[in-house]
Amino acid sequence: MTERPYIILGGGGHAKVLYWTLVANGKQVLGFIDRETKDALILGTGLSYLGDDNDLKRFPPNEVFLVNGIGSIKTTNPREEIYNRFREMGYEFPTVVHPSAIISEDCLVGNGSQIMAGAVIQPGCKIGENCIVNTRACIDHDCVIGGHSHIASGAVISGHVETGSGVHVGAGATVIQCLRIGSHSVVGAGSVVIRNVADELIVAGTPAITIRHL
Repeated sequence: MTERPYIILGGGGHAKVLYWTLVANGKQVLGFIDRETKDALILGTGLSYLGDDNDLKRFPPNEVFLVNGIGSIKTTNPREEIYNRFREMGYEFPTVVHPSAIISEDCLVGNGSQIMAGAVIQPGCKIGENCIVNTRACIDHDCVIGGHSHIASGAVISGHVETGSGVHVGAGATVIQCLRIGSHSVVGAGSVVIRNVADELIVAGTPAITIRHL
């Protein structure tokens, strides 16, 4: 049975990286959906523009797979909203894993999550749905990453860390072992987290301190 082709939602930098990840896995990509195309970074790949969200109706849920190409810089909310909206319409978001990623065989990775090039996920981890474990991020043993979270490029999550849903851990940040990062909190790029973080906080620095409530 022939596998369904893929459509990428979004046209920015993350969508561009996902396109080449799908190509590396031998997947057929029909094109991308976006509200605007003027500055779409993905256009440089030669991938076809299929229209905006309304045009997706031309592709029934049982005929295509979707890939969430919306990245996150300060919040994962747009990714979560798009994922939930199209899931309710019956579309499926398969897991996307770059061939160079290393994932222990006993790890659980949720639907729609994306494990990018050079990422490492060690034994006993659980990754929720619609997450990004970005380029060269490292998640050590027995961690639980809540759904819709983004572990950004080069971040290091030590063993036995738990995050709530919708967490953003910035590029190059480090979270030491046995901590919890609360739901919808943000850890600034390059920060070192040495104590628990409550829900809906922005923390940053070395060691990380609370910057403000969301």
